[in-house]
Amino acid sequence: MKLNRRQFNAILATSVGTMAAPVPLLGQAKPKVVVIGGGAGGATAARYIARDGKGTIDVTLIENSKTYTSCFFSNLFLGGFRTFDSITHSYDRLESDFGVSVINGYATEIDRDQKAVKLRDGSSIAYDRVVVAPGIDFDYESIPGYSKEAADLAPHAWQAGPQTRKLHELMNALTDGQDIVMLAPPNPYRCPPGPYERASMMAHMIKTKGFKNSRVTILDVKPKFSKQALFSEGWQEHYPDIIEWLPPDIHGGVINVDAKAGVVETDLDTFEGAVLNIIPAMQAGAIAKTSGLTDESGYCPVDGASMRSRIDNDVFVIGDASIAGAMPKSGFSANSQAKIAAMNVRGDLSGSKVFAPKYGNTCWSLISAENSVKVGAQYSANEQGEIVADSTFISATGESTDLRSLAYRESVGWYSAIVADMFG
Repeated sequence: MKLNRRQFNAILATSVGTMAAPVPLLGQAKPKVVVIGGGAGGATAARYIARDGKGTIDVTLIENSKTYTSCFFSNLFLGGFRTFDSITHSYDRLESDFGVSVINGYATEIDRDQKAVKLRDGSSIAYDRVVVAPGIDFDYESIPGYSKEAADLAPHAWQAGPQTRKLHELMNALTDGQDIVMLAPPNPYRCPPGPYERASMMAHMIKTKGFKNSRVTILDVKPKFSKQALFSEGWQEHYPDIIEWLPPDIHGGVINVDAKAGVVETDLDTFEGAVLNIIPAMQAGAIAKTSGLTDESGYCPVDGASMRSRIDNDVFVIGDASIAGAMPKSGFSANSQAKIAAMNVRGDLSGSKVFAPKYGNTCWSLISAENSVKVGAQYSANEQGEIVADSTFISATGESTDLRSLAYRESVGWYSAIVADMFG
């Protein structure tokens, strides 16, 4: 099922399609916008500001990676339903079709007094407005024994790319009788259903290989998780002897992770895995903290009416780094927020009309072949600038295989549509 542009925009429920034409400010140099991060939020914001600005705004995108590998759908690569190339995309069309200046570099700090973004190579780029979309970083100290270095042996794979490949390699080297141990992260984190979809894909791989003695154990620091009834139903039907989920009141807490030995020690027992998938606590990407945009939560407070930082009016924060009220941290959310931020950036710099925000999100999760479940909502901002849910939906337990297959095809269509919306 391939979604057309009209259907995609309807799902996103944004109002940017009706924005007024740009009105350049006479007598002024072309205003400059710098976008930090080229993911679902950053790439979308850069494209929409440049496209709808029609040449009146200078847009620069700073991204450390030369290509973009989506975290969403990376679990399907691990499960054998997608190729790595199919989740990896180029920034070329942002430059050639929309005039975005794409800089392959690492942004280290935003000098908010001088209104310039500093790069690791010592250069800096001036801005009138900056859109911050750095995604997530990790609190490695949240897990005893784990570290950035240990992630080479026990990958988190929660930033797609080399980590995804590493986990895929470890999974494919598994032999019958060897186990996988996953440590699921605490809230809030990127993609709430993600660990449990990943466990499903791991179990699917084990089942497809015909292994009879391998298991996936999920050690969770949370007492419950997103879509729990749907995953539990699916696991009981498809992987009854493969997946085991242990909440904190069962395992008692993680005492230590030894990535080299392949063990996770808890109060209950010591779990051994030929594959350890350790996912630590998350926080906003590092530049958000170094630039003074985060609060005590480690994330960035924003005005939900615009995605404008509550700390600096010239800064917008979108995607996983933001505190976006009722919205989960997802690629869909980031894409939706990017359009609202882009509209408000253009309103600031060119005087174009700004409309009340409408946000949308849907998260699909694949449990087994063509068996997908979903959860989502439509959102708006209240008078306090908090993003609140206006309506919600979730798949039901006991749904027909046809309905689950339709949800899977819908997700595939959405993936194609969002990539086109990000990059053109």
